[in-house]
Amino acid sequence: MTSPTASPATGLEIGGWFKEKLYKDVRQTYRVTDVLFHERSEHQDVVIFETPVYGRVLALDNIVQVTEKDEFVYHEMLTHVPILAHGKAPDILIIGGGDGGILRECLRHKSVKRVTMVEIDRYVVDMCLKHMPSIPQKAFSDKRTNLVITDGAKFVAETKDRYDVIIVDSTDPVGPGEVLFTEEFYRNCKRSLKPGGILTNQNGVPFMQADEVTMTYRRRKKSFKDSGFYVAAIPSYYGGFMALGWASDNTKARAVPLATIKKRFQAAKLKTKYYTPEIHVGCFGLPAFVQQHIR
Repeated sequence: MTSPTASPATGLEIGGWFKEKLYKDVRQTYRVTDVLFHERSEHQDVVIFETPVYGRVLALDNIVQVTEKDEFVYHEMLTHVPILAHGKAPDILIIGGGDGGILRECLRHKSVKRVTMVEIDRYVVDMCLKHMPSIPQKAFSDKRTNLVITDGAKFVAETKDRYDVIIVDSTDPVGPGEVLFTEEFYRNCKRSLKPGGILTNQNGVPFMQADEVTMTYRRRKKSFKDSGFYVAAIPSYYGGFMALGWASDNTKARAVPLATIKKRFQAAKLKTKYYTPEIHVGCFGLPAFVQQHIR
């Protein structure tokens, strides 16, 4: 999910246009065919609306977070890459991810025994369950799910539990999501991981948010032996490839051979729309314009 500071989606109406305000000099707009929900929670402006192309769309503080049409790309890549790279990850922690897509994909792995999901805004969970049920499906009622409504940064600072994989599905580093991009947060994630554990997170669109790539790389590498990125093409996130952050003390985890990933993928019996073992291996090959910001 992405989100910086922005004004609420005032004046949103059927037949009109939702104007996303993520960037200063570029606008992405969506034709609105129905407004399903629009209200301000304790934390942010929450709107769910219908579009002809992307289906139902969730936006927070005027920024598109997830759409029914292309959510599978983001959710599959942020989930299956770390889990299959790890090889044996029964305990998963999700920070954010209120729409339930990451939770859904984690639970598709039968080897996963427990998923703790920490979301700051109960509104987002409830409204996605009501208006975008195709995304979480039955994930929130799975007996392996432990939903905790609290601040994610506070949770990792205090938890005594340890996890094999931590997935941070957050907004951008402004507003409620800012604390999830700090050195302190990454240190606490490191402490909350089991030996050889893997951290992944949403890291913005490098073509438009290059400074974010550099900033998070520098901060993560202070806590982890291996800090980097992989990429995925997500149509509703304007500007080309999205960068997904990667961090682990297992320096071999993002270089697992294709043959091994294929075996793990087949054993998991996953049916995916975007992720493949070949994509898994290839996504760590970064475009030159992204590499130049990793310094």
